[in-house]
Order: sequence, then C-alpha cells, then structure tokens
Amino acid sequence: MAGHGKEDQNISDRFKALEVDHKGVFKEYLEQDPPEISEFTFTNLFMWRHRYHPLWCIWGGCLLVILQPEEETPFGFQPVGAGDKAQALNDLTDALYHWTAEPRICRVSERFKDIHVDPLCYDVVPDRNNSDYVYRAEDLIRLPGKKYHRKKNHVNRFLKQNEFFYREMDMELVECFLDMQEAWCQMKACMENPDLLSEDFAVREALIWFEDLGYRGGAIQIHDRIEAFALGEILSPETAVIHVEKANPEFPGLYGVINQLFCKHAFSDMTYINREQDLGIEGLRKAKKSYHPHHMVNKYTLIPKSPA
Repeated sequence: MAGHGKEDQNISDRFKALEVDHKGVFKEYLEQDPPEISEFTFTNLFMWRHRYHPLWCIWGGCLLVILQPEEETPFGFQPVGAGDKAQALNDLTDALYHWTAEPRICRVSERFKDIHVDPLCYDVVPDRNNSDYVYRAEDLIRLPGKKYHRKKNHVNRFLKQNEFFYREMDMELVECFLDMQEAWCQMKACMENPDLLSEDFAVREALIWFEDLGYRGGAIQIHDRIEAFALGEILSPETAVIHVEKANPEFPGLYGVINQLFCKHAFSDMTYINREQDLGIEGLRKAKKSYHPHHMVNKYTLIPKSPA
C-alpha cells in the first residue's frame, strides 16, 4: 500500500457529506457494480446519516464511502465501480488515516475479499454478527413444505381472525406510517434505549424523504389504523433488500403476514430477498434462522497489516 502522504491527503480532501441530491451518482455506480451487502444502498446510507455521518467521493473509477459512527472509530466500505477495486481499496485505507490512526474496511463481502484483497496487506476478520440472511423470494411468499408449516399456521390464524387491507406505500400513507412508528416506539420505550432511538430517527428520515429516495413500502391496515409496515428496495438484478419491518405485537401472526405480503406485492419478480443481519442478538438470530435462509452473505473486516 502507498504511504499516507500528499496523494492520499488529496483523496481525503475530495470526500463530502452525503445529501439527497447525490442519489444519482450512487445509482450510477451501484447499478454498474451492485454490492451484495445490505448496507450499501443510497437509501440505507441516507436514512442512517445522522448516526453514521457518511462521506463519499469518486476516485479511480470507484465510489468510496467512509462512515463516522458516533463514539466509534471511522471505517470504510468496500469500493464499488468499474475501476481497479484492489487499488481503490488501498487508496481508501490510506485516506482513512486522515480520520483515524486505526483504519479498517468493514462489511466486506466474501466475493470482494476473495477477488480484490491481498492477504499480505490485510488481516481478514470474520464479522458473523453483520452477515446478511438471504432467502428465496418464492419461499417467503408461499411458505412451502413442512419446514414452513408453523409459519403458515400463524399466518392463516391471523387471516381468519382479522379483517385487513394491504396497502402499497404512497405519500398519502406516509403520515399513517409515521403515526404507527411513533406508537411502536412508545411500546418499545425508545427514549430509554439509544439504539432504538437512533433506529426511530432513521425510519422517520426514510418516511419523510420517501418521494426522493424511491424505495418501496407496504402496510397492513386493520380498521382505520396502520398496524404493520415494511420498507425495501432493489439491491441487485436478482435480489431485493428489506430495511425496515414493524408490526403491532398485539396481533399474533402480523409479522409473518407483513413479511409475506410485502414480498409478494413488492418483490415477487426477484429471486432472492436479503433480510439483513442479526447484530449478534440471540432472539433476532433465532427468528431469522426460523425462515430458513437460502444462503448467507458473509462479511469481513479488513485491518491493514503494519509494514515489516
């Protein structure tokens, strides 16, 4: 890797804070070189920007992104684009010295690691807690066979016991979504949990900027109230990603219903659905495994080795 001198100082000068007007540039590079990881979408970066303070630039034909999470060490994402990604990775690592004495590249996919990472230059550390669960879209929609029998029973019980409407998200529904998010946050005591509070803010940002971000959303309406909603988008030509899924726990089976119907109405033409990571939370890991993932997107952290 190059030393962190004049050239990478020029790189660091090129980084700028993420704004909604930058969506077009991200769209160009992410369509050109779709990443597998759930985090690397414009919507995800934008909705979480107040927690992670993302910076970005174009360098060597690649899109480079640095995140600055509150009270944590800044880190980079794997480069995307048609340029030399191995060189862009080294340049990004060098540029990170402008923000931290301990640069690292996080959420790196296995494919990127195998193709573009020189093991002589980086220690490669598995990051199981952030690895993504990916399911066949058809399985989430149909819940076929014995392994989904219990899931299907929960869904059918809800269908028999409740009158409801499935609604696709539009601007008219945004206020209803916001009301439900507020009710959900009160149930979960978000004000007492910094992580839930950050999530609440991110969901609100996604909803407020719905028209500009252009993702897809769906909701379950029971009587005159939105009681569940989900937000997602296309990640790659064959995979969609679901960023947000909320349901009122007072309705047994409602999480299963919003999962099934959102996939059916928004992503039935996709092969796979990425439902993001479990963050090492035991209950979340159990829930994600219970839907029988087709495969995992394994992720890694790259730590540059000290020169000998």
